[in-house]
Amino acid sequence: MKFLDEAKIFVKSGDGGGGCTSFRREKYIEFGGPNGGDGGRGGDVIIQGAHGLNTLIDFRYAQHFKAKRGEHGRGSDMFGAAAKPLIIKVPVGTVVLGEDKEQVICDITEEGQEFVICKGGDGGFGNARFKTSTNRAPRRSDPGWPGEEMWVWLRLKLIADVGLAGLPNAGKSTFLSVVSRAKPKIADYPFTTLHPNLGVVYSRGEEFVIADIPGLIEGASEGHGLGTRFLGHVERCGALLHLVDGTSDSYLEDYKVIRAELEAYGEGLDTKPSVLALNKIDALVEEEATERQAELEALSGQKVHLLSGISQDGVKEVLATLLDHILDGREEEQEELESEQGPQGYSPI
Repeated sequence: MKFLDEAKIFVKSGDGGGGCTSFRREKYIEFGGPNGGDGGRGGDVIIQGAHGLNTLIDFRYAQHFKAKRGEHGRGSDMFGAAAKPLIIKVPVGTVVLGEDKEQVICDITEEGQEFVICKGGDGGFGNARFKTSTNRAPRRSDPGWPGEEMWVWLRLKLIADVGLAGLPNAGKSTFLSVVSRAKPKIADYPFTTLHPNLGVVYSRGEEFVIADIPGLIEGASEGHGLGTRFLGHVERCGALLHLVDGTSDSYLEDYKVIRAELEAYGEGLDTKPSVLALNKIDALVEEEATERQAELEALSGQKVHLLSGISQDGVKEVLATLLDHILDGREEEQEELESEQGPQGYSPI
């Protein structure tokens, strides 16, 4: 299945049904009076987070979504039926933006979460509504109210526990293929990965999700390449694994480039818990790997792990460190949730 993380669609809720102008006409009944019913309400358009979806590819082939209109009112005081809502299922992690790509309409972060993006129009009143003591035979009925319509952008931001960051060809896809059953494309040239890949990792009896984000380049935060779209997938990650190619002649500069792009992009990426690893040490002699590790630690001010996806050296240690960050983050989220809910049994007014 092809990965698609952005799509533009048109949505329109249903129009309300028109009210009816009708009079009761039965034999032997004089002055039967008005009995026109109201129209039914138009259908809403609802965005719903669905299980099993991880791409917006369906919206490449269907861009227009229109809910049905409500039924018209009829005589004998029969109201029109309301139309059923139109439910648009999207992957969890989808952000719905306005046509300007600036206004955030809703953010679907949980399975089953729903948001009414367009409300259906109300049904029009039938003439029975306008009967008064002085107007016994009104001939007025209203048409239904029109529904809402708009163009919106759907942008998918992957929900993963760990995001892999690094320049192209830093070994991110190889690492993901080693620690999970994911099968990303791997080759010896840059920009092999053109879309994010997800893999489920098991460590110390726990499981978490790692997202392989395509390689960033200098200027990605300003939109160079596909940087801003790729960086968007890292926003929801609880921790980052920053891989630096240990065989690169400019490995210190490579580290600076990625850190600068994370800080320039904002959204808290530069403050996320991160694990720094010098990758591809299988291609280095031990003394050279240790020397480069010390230089990178002095530059970054944090511990640098030695890692090799090919020989799997240091893989278990890196996964254990990532898991510690993830568990700490989950505990903090749980504490925040409990503090918001208040003591058990307490219901704030």
